Amino acid sequence: MLERELEVARGLAFEASEVILGYYADEIIAEEKLGADNKYEPVTAADRAASRLIVDGLRAAFPDDAILSEEEIGDEPAWTRAARTWIIDPIDGTAGFIKHEDDFAVQIGLAEKGKPVVGLVHLPAFGITYEAAHGSGAFVVENGERRTLQVREIADPSQMSVALSRNHFSPKMNVLIEHFHFASHVKRGSVGLKMGLIAARESDVYIHLSDRTKLWDTCAPQIILEEAGGVLTDIFGGPLVYDSPELSNLNGIVACGSGGHAAIIEGLRPLLERFGKTRR
Repeated sequence: MLERELEVARGLAFEASEVILGYYADEIIAEEKLGADNKYEPVTAADRAASRLIVDGLRAAFPDDAILSEEEIGDEPAWTRAARTWIIDPIDGTAGFIKHEDDFAVQIGLAEKGKPVVGLVHLPAFGITYEAAHGSGAFVVENGERRTLQVREIADPSQMSVALSRNHFSPKMNVLIEHFHFASHVKRGSVGLKMGLIAARESDVYIHLSDRTKLWDTCAPQIILEEAGGVLTDIFGGPLVYDSPELSNLNGIVACGSGGHAAIIEGLRPLLERFGKTRR
């Protein structure tokens, strides 16, 4: 039912990837921009070029849909009123991209009535693509092979591998690691990449306590994780919504297999009280 949407997203992600890798091969000049949360963050010409390519392609293919890109937010929040909105992060993991670390992704998601239904996360440096459409399963494509994704169902956090941020690591995560006694951890860039690792059974949980992730960080990865049997919520266990004028995920995020999600949320409660975090 959503085959065309996924096909168009895939084609545009691959086209954008070629543009991005062209910039990646040379010296990358970083600029600063004031983000949606009024905090400064890096941006490059590659981010803008990839965004323009994807936005133009989606507008041509689906003229009735709203489009929200990190690099082209605009003044009018059309995504809050539209039945369908494409939500784009042209380069998720810009900080790593600037450092010539390979953990960056092109992310294209489609939300219907505030819920993700199509997601594509493409990793240009690795040639790996995670993709899903609602009701059709989640898949990873690597070296020409397409295989189904299914999370590990682990209920005990002490048996889980936790994915951590490579470039935005918070000291509070050391407290979480000790509290949950996670079996192992891996530090990687890109929100989409970390959720892809969970879907691919290479990790089990990802926790981001702050309000710094945005709708474009989580829309595409969410449907991929869900179709692989996982769950993405805020740190209190509440849903994320994609038709809100608020662009930040104010209450953080927790990504996990469905079998262990309840234990993670329950285990977080005393820590959130300790950190003084309340629902916003």
